Amino acid sequence: MVGPHVSELITQAVLSMDFGATSEDIALTMFAHPTLSEAVHEAALSVHGRAIHAVQARRRN
Repeated sequence: MVGPHVSELITQAVLSMDFGATSEDIALTMFAHPTLSEAVHEAALSVHGRAIHAVQARRRN
């Protein structure tokens, strides 16, 4: 990662990796608002189709 404030993202990613967190674990974690690290939370929610700030694709049955 390159750019301003990436240390905030790296911290969340490394902490999750160190504890062996799953995307569900991250999705259930509270994140401060407004912060850049919320992007990690949003990505974890997106894995399960529960993203708050993204358009969700329609599921076909």
